[in-house]
Amino acid sequence: MNKPLTPACAAVHFWVAEVVVGHNFCPFARREVERETLAYHDCRASSIAETLELFADAVQQLLQDDRVETSLLVLSQGFTDFNDYLELLDYAQLWLQQEDLEGTLQLASFHPHYQFAGTAADDVTNYTNRAPYPVLHILREASLERVLKRYPTPERIPEDNCARAEELGSAYFEQVLAQARTAQSK
Repeated sequence: MNKPLTPACAAVHFWVAEVVVGHNFCPFARREVERETLAYHDCRASSIAETLELFADAVQQLLQDDRVETSLLVLSQGFTDFNDYLELLDYAQLWLQQEDLEGTLQLASFHPHYQFAGTAADDVTNYTNRAPYPVLHILREASLERVLKRYPTPERIPEDNCARAEELGSAYFEQVLAQARTAQSK
């Protein structure tokens, strides 16, 4: 959306452009970036309770504003520990269930120390979900389903992303994350 971005949101915005759209990690993101239908929310809370309140606010905005297709809740002050972040993610998922929003909204998760189960911490494929800050990405499920119907092989997206990450290498992703941190200070 067209409001000034906080430094943390600017860093994530840069990362979305360079990695998510730039390397087609999400084939559906380019359209929404070009249409400026992403909402960035800087969440400066560090407790689960406070963060869930801000998460609920971001969900309500998404549900009430058709101009917003997807929201990114950027956790700029907390949840730097990946396990703490995973706990928050579980609570956010539970909140969606309790509010009967499963099937309406979906969460995607990104974190600077993201690690897929069964991978080593330094496995380059983890960079497919590594962002400069922890992020709860809230998506409209109906929109996602519409796009997936038109996409030829949606089941290949994760493996294609992992293959691309292996081609690019860890040094590339570390450089982009460093650039994102620089972008936040401009």
